[in-house]
Amino acid sequence: MGTSVNQAGTTAIKSEPNVIPMIDIMLVLLIIFMIVTPLIAAGFQATMPRGKNLDPRPEGDNEVVLGIDANGKYYLNMKPVDPAALEDYLRSTFAARTEDKILYFKADNNLKFARVQDAVEMARRAGVRVMAAITEPTADKGLFAKEEE
Repeated sequence: MGTSVNQAGTTAIKSEPNVIPMIDIMLVLLIIFMIVTPLIAAGFQATMPRGKNLDPRPEGDNEVVLGIDANGKYYLNMKPVDPAALEDYLRSTFAARTEDKILYFKADNNLKFARVQDAVEMARRAGVRVMAAITEPTADKGLFAKEEE
């Protein structure tokens, strides 16, 4: 007859783990990491905002304006300043202020972004809470500008 005789202690069930779903998941993760890792390493390109529809309010007398020219030289309220003394001056200025900790920032258009980042970090360490970028208006009219007739 067609009966099979099993020996004592043996079973017909496989006791090996099924690794096929794990391999599928690992391959998908590998592909995701292969695509995402070069994008993270490359970073992203940042462009500074254009000057459309700007608030025409000029800076006040008691406001601090930090400027950087194309050569990377710092200017505080239109006067040249040493970068080593700049952070100490900003710290003393903004430590005395209780509510208004805004630094107005004006930079040359051709300045490397690393210099802007250094200035932002210096201002953050000095206690500045808000940095406002000062831009020049563009030649074209903004979205809400009135048409001349």
